[in-house]
Amino acid sequence: MAFAAPDHTFEKRDGNYETLSNGSTVIWVIDDVYQGSTFFDAFGFYTGPDPTHFLDANDSFSSGLAYVQDDGKVIMKGDDTTQLAYGANRNSVRISSYKQYNGGLFILDVDRAPWGCGVWPAWWTLGDGTWPYTGEIDIIEGVHANEHNQVTWHTAPGCNVTQPNTFSGTIGVMDNWSCDATNGQGGCGIIEWSRSSYGPYFDSIGGGVFAMKWNADGISVWSFYRSAVPADIVSGEPNPSGWGEPVAALSSEGCELSNYFMNHSIIFDITFCGDWAGNSYATSGCPGTCQQQIMDPANFVNASWIINWMKVYKEEMISGNASNAAPRRLATSLVFESRWTWVLGALSSVAWFVL
Repeated sequence: MAFAAPDHTFEKRDGNYETLSNGSTVIWVIDDVYQGSTFFDAFGFYTGPDPTHFLDANDSFSSGLAYVQDDGKVIMKGDDTTQLAYGANRNSVRISSYKQYNGGLFILDVDRAPWGCGVWPAWWTLGDGTWPYTGEIDIIEGVHANEHNQVTWHTAPGCNVTQPNTFSGTIGVMDNWSCDATNGQGGCGIIEWSRSSYGPYFDSIGGGVFAMKWNADGISVWSFYRSAVPADIVSGEPNPSGWGEPVAALSSEGCELSNYFMNHSIIFDITFCGDWAGNSYATSGCPGTCQQQIMDPANFVNASWIINWMKVYKEEMISGNASNAAPRRLATSLVFESRWTWVLGALSSVAWFVL
């Protein structure tokens, strides 16, 4: 009788690996997926003091400020229906992941990010403990109707941007390469060059994808408008080494990352006025004052997140020849040596046996 050879499903990820500065070779494999109906299960709702009135989970859901659509898209928004008295704070949402991270590849796919006069949204990570001694990383951040995203690191003294020619963005404050956020310092902000990275134009073209890579070599951020999202991100096999120059980068040469960034939660928020949006309002080109802007709900129809998914990947070390070693789906942390890959290949080449 005859029978078909076993169907081995191990697939090589040719080229989807990175070589680190220490010579190690790694691939990025999925760690966590935040998506659809279970998205909010992984987050706590912040209700602490703030110029914005952040609601708890029950009130956010019942008031329609946080929900998941039938198509799986995650919505978070500021209140755009309530007329407020002068001096009152507008309802909004701020969530923080229960899980904490000390590195990874964080990728966010959004159809919309909030914007508008008096609006100050962010997708960021924050360390536990006393700020800023465990670090803050602002991946998406802006105010009003700005068209350029700003990436910022806030740290204790001693962490500096040292390689300005390795990213495409521009430093926010001239010659300020220090990320020190103590004593009123603002950290080190990098402004993206592309007008499709934030605000009305970003939303009009269907949003896009933001990615932050945080490992021993440094912290880098990329953004891609919808039609330019790399195929390896879409396929779930991300390879940052093929994405080109990041928009912002903080090298480990100028900042010992493990000393400045630790135990970070992932945060989404929509703040109204506050330190940045409030203090910059007079020069923003927006009408009236920020507090007057807050009163009218019609001013906040664009103050919402529409999230398709967020994924966090972790590094897996590759042994042997990188082009041979990495199966697509690593159910465990095993990495196949080149000789085992050869054996599987030989078995797969046998179409049938005659007994």
